Amino acid sequence: MHMSTIEIVLLIIAAIGFFIVTLYNRLVRLNISVNEAFAQIEVQLKRRSDLIPNLVETVKGYAAHESGTFEKVVNARAKATTATTVADVAAADGMLTQALRGLLAVAEAYPDLKASTNFLALQEELSTTENKISFARQFYNENVRALNNAVKTIPTSLFAGIAKVTTRDFYEVEDPQSRQAPNVKF
Repeated sequence: MHMSTIEIVLLIIAAIGFFIVTLYNRLVRLNISVNEAFAQIEVQLKRRSDLIPNLVETVKGYAAHESGTFEKVVNARAKATTATTVADVAAADGMLTQALRGLLAVAEAYPDLKASTNFLALQEELSTTENKISFARQFYNENVRALNNAVKTIPTSLFAGIAKVTTRDFYEVEDPQSRQAPNVKF
């Protein structure tokens, strides 16, 4: 039993159609994964944002005269809650991280505050949240890398326009302290 020319042509068309649908679906799935990963970053940033008022109030109770530090944290938090694009969220995230470092540095000067169970619990919760944010950023960037590779390489790049999928920006937090070498004294 051998196949006719029409059957062979139909089989080739079906194989090409399957190939196109597979590539299209891959691009759509990668795009959805990037959206989901960014949503996870936002969930963790919201969690951190919700902790900040309690942390600020706790520190205020011990160091009320440090109003400049509190104002920086409150302003950074406000910017973080209104940012929408990846670049804006990342910039606001970096500002808030810096402001929180300042707040925690103030706490170092107050032994009673450092010993407060409420402060210690908030500090631990903040530390846990920072770790979750870091993992969420990494997960997002891994998904962006996979999507960008697919959008820029053949054969999936041929279908990126049809799938309405474009490259995405990586999540990069500009943190001046992370680029500075630590000061080591002996």
